[in-house]
Amino acid sequence: MTVRVRREFVFDADPADVWAFISDPAKRAGAISVVDEYEVGDDGTATWHVRLPIPVIRSSIAVDTEEVRKEPPEYVKFVGKSRAFRVTGEHTVSETDDGRARLVNGFVVDGRVPGVESFFERKFGEELDNLQDALERELGLA
Repeated sequence: MTVRVRREFVFDADPADVWAFISDPAKRAGAISVVDEYEVGDDGTATWHVRLPIPVIRSSIAVDTEEVRKEPPEYVKFVGKSRAFRVTGEHTVSETDDGRARLVNGFVVDGRVPGVESFFERKFGEELDNLQDALERELGLA
């Protein structure tokens, strides 16, 4: 089973400020609660150390992520691969008709071990709430 999630946020902010956050691999990783720690390379790569509370996995998992497409200041797509799952994330920033910033987020997770997909199916909403909260703090809206 594959888990797909899509959510849109609108912020009273400049789209360039939203882009500055969402295009930064460290800020994206830091917003996710199951990411214990991360290292970011200079080339759009990062390694997330993810701890999933599922019985099959007893320690953190290294997820090697890479930006596979980046079109500043509007679009970034990354792919993360690990022994437990593969995740693809896409973020699109645009300006609304009234000058606010719209951020459209899409994620696809393909699990490779039992329990991964059901975890993400249950928790993706909370993780997107975390992303929204982190962005609001960064933008001074929280």
